[in-house]
Amino acid sequence: MLKWLFKIFVELTGNRFMSRLLISATTSKWSRIFIPLFVKVYNINQAEMKLSLSEYHSLQHLFTRELKPGIRPIDNHKDVIVSPVDGVVSAFGSVSEVEKYKVKNRQLYLEEMLGSEEIAANYKKGKYIILYLSPRHYHRIHSPVKGRITNSWTLGGKSYPVNSFGIKYGNKPLSTNRRTVTEIESELQNIAVVKVGALNVNSIYLTNQSKELKPGDELAYFSFGSTVILLIENENLQFATSVTVGKEIKYGERLLSRM
Repeated sequence: MLKWLFKIFVELTGNRFMSRLLISATTSKWSRIFIPLFVKVYNINQAEMKLSLSEYHSLQHLFTRELKPGIRPIDNHKDVIVSPVDGVVSAFGSVSEVEKYKVKNRQLYLEEMLGSEEIAANYKKGKYIILYLSPRHYHRIHSPVKGRITNSWTLGGKSYPVNSFGIKYGNKPLSTNRRTVTEIESELQNIAVVKVGALNVNSIYLTNQSKELKPGDELAYFSFGSTVILLIENENLQFATSVTVGKEIKYGERLLSRM
């Protein structure tokens, strides 16, 4: 019964009209009156914000906030992949260990998610990590390596929730939601940064102006909480001991490195 009710809710709200309504509400100047409450409820660290609270003119402006320069130290070792976001580790490991490339109950199917069997084949022996961004997190996405963007494409339309309920009851949200993929060529082989839209909010904005990247360079931002998935072609990389399921990660922190 719960599954049925939730799926009905998702189908009714995960549409273009509701997306526009939500975006209209959060971008309205009137939404600024909810900013102090939002910051308090989600315990957002104001000391990290580039602007003071009074300078944010809407909830959406707060969601897409920038941080103070230098507030996040970036691990710049050449043999390291860093976190592209602030978020929570949902799952990680070797893709080859998961039958049919399905990540536990996360409903992650490479061919469907990437839209290409040929591209998916490059990552079938590699590594993956799923990072969930809740509404309280910093929403900007950064490069995990030094490298060069070789490809970028967008897939999907309607978006289902990417929280625990959405993963359990939704229609394969990590593989079918609106998503933008950025593929980066580096000394550690190819890396795909998959930015997955969340319920009602398909807004994924690309911001980088250059194909050449350094670790920590900004790639894009979400206008609400969502998920970023890294697919790493190199199977000979090792996850940092600090990477555990449920762990809070800051962008710029080490995720993987050469053994």
